[in-house]
Amino acid sequence: MVSSIRLEIVTPERVIYSDEVNAVVVPGIEGQLGILPHHAPLMTMLQPGELRVRKGKEETYIAVFGGFLEVRPDRVIVLADAAERVEEIDVARAEEAKRRAEQALADRKVSEVARAQAEAALRRSLVQLKVAEKKGKGRQSWSKSKGVNTC
Repeated sequence: MVSSIRLEIVTPERVIYSDEVNAVVVPGIEGQLGILPHHAPLMTMLQPGELRVRKGKEETYIAVFGGFLEVRPDRVIVLADAAERVEEIDVARAEEAKRRAEQALADRKVSEVARAQAEAALRRSLVQLKVAEKKGKGRQSWSKSKGVNTC
């Protein structure tokens, strides 16, 4: 019998995901963090990146843009600043945002505030594009994941 844990991914606007899952990989501030059922309690910050969910043989990809992770004995809670499921990502919009951010960063006359905003926009668009690559691709073997720490 495969064990599972409840996963809830919530943003200030809505619930992005809520279901029983077999495993979760989140972009922690110190790298990728794998969460399996019966994981030790944990709380940490998240950085912008790809969140992967495994339920049976299916994988779901979600772009998260910062926030917090809490692991409890019976559930995993992700309180994300913002998040998008792979099917919600507008690739053309993300590519345009990337282009605009790169142009702003190339401008030496831009203010520090504008530079910081451009850097944040670039990080966000790169995460969106990375996660969007997963749309339509075949299933990746969970065991072949690289750089994931599981406890």
